[in-house]
Amino acid sequence: MRGQLIVATPDLLDPNFSRTVVLILEHSPEGAVGVVLNRPSETPLEDGMPGWALLAAAPGRVFVGGPVEPAAAIGLGRVPSSRAGSSEGRPEPLFGEVCSIDLGSDPVLRVPDVEVVRFFAGYAGWGPGQLDDEVAGEGWFVVDRDDGDVFSGAPEMLWREVLRRQPGPLRLLSTYPDDPSQN
Repeated sequence: MRGQLIVATPDLLDPNFSRTVVLILEHSPEGAVGVVLNRPSETPLEDGMPGWALLAAAPGRVFVGGPVEPAAAIGLGRVPSSRAGSSEGRPEPLFGEVCSIDLGSDPVLRVPDVEVVRFFAGYAGWGPGQLDDEVAGEGWFVVDRDDGDVFSGAPEMLWREVLRRQPGPLRLLSTYPDDPSQN
């Protein structure tokens, strides 16, 4: 699942994950780690990560990456594959054009290497086998990511957009109402 998205099913009611789209950063027998892509906080990136606002993807906010270690920060950036890793010090892609951002690096020095960034406070984490069990229990849909999902300028629409581009029944779920009783 590394590099894929997990999309919460409409039945997943856990408030931490209801209607979320999570990018899986690591998945192994020891567990899984990801970040929620569609939960911007009220904190402007300039307040949370001074100096990086110049490269911030709209809406220019720190995102709530998940309920685990909310004081921890994870940074992701987009590096065109033509520039990624081609010389010492340039970021290596995690997958596609998505790379991790060294939080200790100088944003001014990163401008030629990184087109856009997004920072997450906290992350989503699962113990050994836990995410696999949740997927098997139909709590999540596993779908391919588009690198643009990570930096979406309309994160509030990402759950619907990701489902809408899927084939078959998943596409239909993109119209699932927030409150089915209002349907």
